[in-house]
Amino acid sequence: MARVSRQHHPQFPNQSTHPVDEVLPVGKLTLYGFQHVLAFYAAAVIVPILLGNALELSHEQLVYLINADLFTCGIASIIQALGVWKIGARMPLVQGVTFTAVSPMIAIGQGAGGGTAGLLVVYGAVITAGIATFLFAPFFSKLVKYFPPVVIGTILTIIGMTLIPQALQDAAGGAQLIGKPEYGDLKNLGYALGTLLFILAVVRIGKPYLSSLAVLLGLVGGTAVAWAFGDVDFSAVQHADWFGVSTPFHYGMPKFEPFPIIAMVVVMLITMVETTGDVYAIGEITRKRVDNDTVARALRADGVATVLGGLFNSFPYVAFAENIGLVRMSRVMSRFVVVAAGVFMIALGLLPKVGSLVAAIPHPVLGGAAISMFGMVATVGIQILGKADLREERNALILAVSLGAAMLPTAVAPFFDRMPEGVRAVLNSGITLGGLTAILLNLLFNVFTRRNAVEIDWDEMEDDGEPADAAYPPPADQDPAGAADPLGVPGPAAAPYDPQRPARHFPPPGPARHFPQHPQAPQGPHWDMPTH
Repeated sequence: MARVSRQHHPQFPNQSTHPVDEVLPVGKLTLYGFQHVLAFYAAAVIVPILLGNALELSHEQLVYLINADLFTCGIASIIQALGVWKIGARMPLVQGVTFTAVSPMIAIGQGAGGGTAGLLVVYGAVITAGIATFLFAPFFSKLVKYFPPVVIGTILTIIGMTLIPQALQDAAGGAQLIGKPEYGDLKNLGYALGTLLFILAVVRIGKPYLSSLAVLLGLVGGTAVAWAFGDVDFSAVQHADWFGVSTPFHYGMPKFEPFPIIAMVVVMLITMVETTGDVYAIGEITRKRVDNDTVARALRADGVATVLGGLFNSFPYVAFAENIGLVRMSRVMSRFVVVAAGVFMIALGLLPKVGSLVAAIPHPVLGGAAISMFGMVATVGIQILGKADLREERNALILAVSLGAAMLPTAVAPFFDRMPEGVRAVLNSGITLGGLTAILLNLLFNVFTRRNAVEIDWDEMEDDGEPADAAYPPPADQDPAGAADPLGVPGPAAAPYDPQRPARHFPPPGPARHFPQHPQAPQGPHWDMPTH
């Protein structure tokens, strides 16, 4: 394997710390952290809602699931961003319940009779899968070389593509209105479009500080307009309790059954790939080096969070792709913002009344904001795909077939009704099916054939050796002492660090280029890329 790497660590003149490790003032931490919570909230609560409805839980049991989910999300996000021992990537990654596990958990719970009895079997499988994830993390991180840009980029693109329909569904009024005349009503579409246009307008013409809060302002503004027209219901806030604590084993001791455990372990293997992609994506955005150790720490955090989920009546956790789009849009990269978001989530989990207030945001408003964020997740995947040579037929087929497979569960749902229950529980998910397809096709086309490859140099992405102020002079109408980025977030003068600066690309079509190998090069992510 040919290797492109450098021996020195990137230098950031005029910056004592990397922006990921920067501790912002309390006011900014509060605002940016709350923005992450708002961006994350709808996707966070949808899993307990879907599972609770499928298992026919009571309203009180469903509210408890939501509170337990938020409480555990907060703890898990703090562990991932802050880091404890060898646990946590120490990157701005928010932990949330993985959508990949929804269908398997529903199948497991319904197979156990539904209700709380089904939940106990689910929790037994979740706890076991979390332990397996923690133990397997260091070994999985060494398999990164089998996940080149074409695989990671494809999986991230699939995640974004499968989340966008959820955003569009919310824009039309939410799943609860499907089949009713109100679904797709012009008023709902107007709220969604108005929210999206407001976000775009703030990013385009807003002041630097306001631009970084575009999503938050869009949600607040859209909710205010909907309230003015009488389309916001705050009655649930009045009836919600002020304080509620999630206790371990609330529904009883978990039950550990073989098949559910196997199914959930398979699901967690897929989420490990998802987290690997998320870690590389956040490294791409923040231009902070990601290596095998970073991936292993992130996966350990997933394992710990999943075990906590099973203990505290919640579900499997993964680094949340949704908030990656927000990091890219806001350009706020401090991991301590995610720590602040974790504190907010714990508070929401302990204060159902406050959580009910956030839950009162209308679905169309959430959908309008989510369209931009979920689209940005897919954009990150496309950006990583740019590092793969898609002119090469095998890579193009990996992408094409994987995208088609990811659409199958949505486009032809009855196809999976004819499968055995165990197979259906694992494959009836676009992310799972598309991700497995990308992995297997890459093994077939690129790994078993032992093709020559090069590795991506993440040092070069962090610092390409050009003086920043020479390559990226500030606009004429901007004070160099307070340079602002394209989205309006203020930054230090002449910073050599610009997440929007394109990373170096491989040469255009031509004869194969092989680079000399550096035996002593530091370990980095092994994204094998066929050369031409």
